[in-house]
Order: sequence, then C-alpha cells, then structure tokens
Amino acid sequence: MCVDHSLNCSCGKNHASFNFRDDVLPVEAIAGLYCPECSRDIVHNPVTMLADNGWLIEFDMDIAHFMMQKTASASSITPEFLFDEGYCAWRGVTPTDHIDSVREREALVQLAKTDRKRYFEEIKSWGNNRMERLAREGWRKANEREPAKT
Repeated sequence: MCVDHSLNCSCGKNHASFNFRDDVLPVEAIAGLYCPECSRDIVHNPVTMLADNGWLIEFDMDIAHFMMQKTASASSITPEFLFDEGYCAWRGVTPTDHIDSVREREALVQLAKTDRKRYFEEIKSWGNNRMERLAREGWRKANEREPAKT
C-alpha cells in the first residue's frame, strides 16, 4: 500500500505529491522541499538531499534510518534509495504527475467515445511519447535505472 501526501515547497509557490511505499516512512521523513525557484538558494547536500530536475527533496536521515532499519542495511539508506525504491517518491514521474497526466489524457477520452480502435492506438502512443519527453526533460523516474541494493 502507498499513502499519498501533498506538500508545499519552501517558497510556497509550488507543491508536490509523494507516495510512501508500504507506509514505512512517515511524511516527517521529508525535512524540506524546494521547487526550481526556491532551490536556487539552497546548497545541495547529497548526504541528505535528492535533486530531480530542479527540485530538491531534503530528507531527515535520522528518521529514515530509524524507520528503515528492518527494511534495508544502514549503509544502503541514502536519499537515492529512499526515492528510487519508492519509500518516499513523487506520486508519478514528476511532482504533479497525477494531475498533469489526467489533464493530458482528457482529449483522448473524447476519442474513445467515437473511435475506440484509434483511441487505443493514440493512448499507447501518448504514453510512450510522454515518457520519452519526461526522460528528455530530465525527470529521474522517467529514466530507467537499476534497483538499489539493500
């Protein structure tokens, strides 16, 4: 099970939705969230932060280590591990993906009512093209990577 939480960034201009895989981590594991605007003033600390396409997620690594001690070895619990393994990651590919993807699909839904065959072709093409675009834009979850070692 995953729990969704929406958080505002430090400057308050943007928000991001997070999933927490298996409810292992509480939302308090996120010590700070910085959008591309407010992250410009923040020094990226790779020991506690993950950078994703201009966004910075700052983790409370004390909470993460305490809560993850039965799930993974202490040395493997890094910001990358927490994010890439889904213990604390965007709900979708980007911070607002679950909203953006619905909006993008709305036009295709109308096509389903008139031409189902074309709809299935278009929705498949849309999904593949969308992931390619998000990967080109630099979103971490859109790029294939090997699972972290535990």
